[in-house]
Amino acid sequence: MIFFCLGFRLSALSFIFTLVSDTIISVKNLTKQYSTEQAGGIKNVSFDINRGDVVAIIGESGSGKSTLLKSIYGFLKVDEGEIFFEGERIKGPDEQLIPGHKQMKMVTQDFSLNIYAKVYDNIASQLSNTDLKTKAEKTLAIMEHLRILPLQNKKVIELSGGEQQRVAIAKAMVADTKVLLLDEPFSQVDALLKNQLRADIKRVAAETGVTVILVSHDPADGLFLADQLLIVRNGELLQTGKPSEIYQNPKHIYTAQILGNAVVLSRGDAEKIGLKTFAATVVFYPEWAEINNNWSSRRFNVADVYYKGFYDELLLERNGVTVRALQLNRGAHKKNDHVQLNIGRFLEFH
Repeated sequence: MIFFCLGFRLSALSFIFTLVSDTIISVKNLTKQYSTEQAGGIKNVSFDINRGDVVAIIGESGSGKSTLLKSIYGFLKVDEGEIFFEGERIKGPDEQLIPGHKQMKMVTQDFSLNIYAKVYDNIASQLSNTDLKTKAEKTLAIMEHLRILPLQNKKVIELSGGEQQRVAIAKAMVADTKVLLLDEPFSQVDALLKNQLRADIKRVAAETGVTVILVSHDPADGLFLADQLLIVRNGELLQTGKPSEIYQNPKHIYTAQILGNAVVLSRGDAEKIGLKTFAATVVFYPEWAEINNNWSSRRFNVADVYYKGFYDELLLERNGVTVRALQLNRGAHKKNDHVQLNIGRFLEFH
């Protein structure tokens, strides 16, 4: 009787947590280390994810992104720490027969599709045959969400990589999935379709309420569609927050470099181009460097000009120090010209 009451109370607490909290996943002091020769582990990582958010985990190859994603899913046995889904601890692969959480789905880079079956059958295979009408309605609805309804009778092998990606996402989401995990979702999509797929994932998340967690080495993925950004390096969580806040106020030099290809200067080099600082390192984005003729400008030589479509990127040199700046008025300055440059804002790292 005592055990029954205790179990009832725990279930009630979990139910109350679900009702009052926007948090769907909590990661607490998570550590997973591999052998010393193998990179990609994580160290003492903690963060929360809100229900319905799109979360992007950004970092270089071997930074621990995929390890973190698989740990959240329950695919890996962690060394220390815990992960909670709606207040309940997620079990590791050593604690259940089939690894993974039943209310989450992961889409990996190999898609895990039956390439000789039709698109419709791949997606519908995730639903029970007890109610065929509902099964068909759900399958067609998710296909429409992801704009693959016209492909329903095609075999997967006949599709492009981007189309297969959409089928894999539809297959993962059709069974009332609460959390969708995406491992490098745009790696096999060409540049022309990448922005469209990003936009579709953001739109589908908003329309369905599913929480999306993706990992990527491309910072544009996170800046484009994420509500929350996690910057990971060497298994450590450097910073988390809204993309705009992290971009404008990075806490680490690495964050500024990976998100915006920032210019990084030592104190000595900063002083050579006229920046006054007591910090060891100065960091700024190219768009913070303005080409103008005001009183605070400095004279630079144009070492090179890089065509970037609607703008040019100028490589500028002064006193042996090179920096980069954007030129929105394309063609206004050419190689070997001299320009006046004002660095309106820079970050200092001590």
